[in-house]
Amino acid sequence: MSTLTGKQTSFWIDSTPKTSYPVLENSISVDVAIVGAGIVGLSAATQLKRAGKTVAVIESREIVTGVTGNTTAKITSLHQLIYADLIKEIGEQKAQLYAESNQAGIEYIAQLVEQEKIDCDFSRQSAYTFAEPDGELDKIKDEVNAALKLGLSATLVQETSLPFAISGAIKLDYQAQFHVRKYLLHLAKSILGNGSHIFENTRVQKVDEKDNLCQVVTNRGIIDAQDVIVATNLPILDQGLFFFAKTYPKRSYIIGAMIDPAKAPQGMYIGSGKNSHSIRTTPHEGGLLLLVGGEGHKVGTVNDTKELYQNLETYARNQFGIDSFAYRWSNQDMVSFDKLPFIGKLTPFNNHIYVATGFSLWGMSKGAMAGMLLSDLVLGKDNPYADLYDATRATPFLDPKLIKSNIEVASRWVGDRLKGIQHSSFAEVTKGEGKLITIDDEKVAAYRDEEGKVHAVSAVCPHLACIVSWNNAEKSWDCACHGSRFGCDGKLIQGPAVKDLEKILDEG
Repeated sequence: MSTLTGKQTSFWIDSTPKTSYPVLENSISVDVAIVGAGIVGLSAATQLKRAGKTVAVIESREIVTGVTGNTTAKITSLHQLIYADLIKEIGEQKAQLYAESNQAGIEYIAQLVEQEKIDCDFSRQSAYTFAEPDGELDKIKDEVNAALKLGLSATLVQETSLPFAISGAIKLDYQAQFHVRKYLLHLAKSILGNGSHIFENTRVQKVDEKDNLCQVVTNRGIIDAQDVIVATNLPILDQGLFFFAKTYPKRSYIIGAMIDPAKAPQGMYIGSGKNSHSIRTTPHEGGLLLLVGGEGHKVGTVNDTKELYQNLETYARNQFGIDSFAYRWSNQDMVSFDKLPFIGKLTPFNNHIYVATGFSLWGMSKGAMAGMLLSDLVLGKDNPYADLYDATRATPFLDPKLIKSNIEVASRWVGDRLKGIQHSSFAEVTKGEGKLITIDDEKVAAYRDEEGKVHAVSAVCPHLACIVSWNNAEKSWDCACHGSRFGCDGKLIQGPAVKDLEKILDEG
């Protein structure tokens, strides 16, 4: 297998300075505590601060380095193919609200960029969903008709600036793209002061609501608040009507390569099929960086993730003539089975804890919209999209896709305990490799670093006790059940888990 090239980090993170906000050191009180400093949390904090509320944003690592910091950063209402399905499944009126709410998210970002003069490479772009030759042209035509019916200015086009042939595409004008981290780092600065805070490297362990007062318990101290927004991709709170059973975690991959501006496509693209690719460019070092994404799969179901990066590189070489790559990174999001995000109260019994999840890989427009919606709920304002995205809404648990997914989770819970039974010694783990082994009837996740030292942790995810899988490209332990991820040393990378994998042996 050939060696992967390029920096293994998000371009958005690599091209912006590191942040150094303080850790929480003493217990404090604010009006609203916000768990998670991605686009949802920082958008909501911006709105609430402007409304006169004191806020505390709590991030377990550095701000905008999680899901939001690893996106493709397209700001669009064109979410591959969705509108024809939404009309069929929830009706034209609700589908129109979905379209309007995402357009509202786009315009919210555009207005803030204009008002604040934010230098974030914001530009208006057309968005396209295209069908390959002999592909899903009928579905493209259906999507154009559905989008027009909902008031979106969609058109059917046969040609694009892509360097390869297509059978047709839906085009939606006046969408946008930006450098998401430049945008959000600017918002973060405006949140501070007058009783408001941002805390980094502060991990929230639990949130309680009692007598109309909330308490956020962290590994650094306690924050008392009237209201709490949990914006952690998948809520870290287990009582939230089983959000982990109404969504599933999907991982996807992105590579970045410099491209001759004369050969670069204009606009933002995604294919219509199952094995589709996302395509856009962004300014970089006086030229253009081409971003190509794809190779998506449910978290923890693919071990040889290096091959997925290689597939993307092959696609970029064949379609764009690229011969060298500057960046590669991956990301994941929670996919909602009913295609709608969950935004609102955690449960019908909570009055002051709110969540946002299930953005289904389209988190820029939805994240901005969710920030607005959640701030309205906290402020007691009416919001036209609150009912559509109600986080406590009835979910069709008899939906075949949902049943299949939860059967898969149950089978993983049982079946994964039989994996690695043939491996019972650390000697079987080679340098640079992670492997599940069984020692004294315990499942162990063992990694041997390039110096030959073994790092062994419990293979049992502390969220709901599923068994983790090895991800060889990221050198991480990933949980297929609900998307928690851990470093090769067992340190938590991404929730809903709130604890590291239990250490068993660390020769380092």
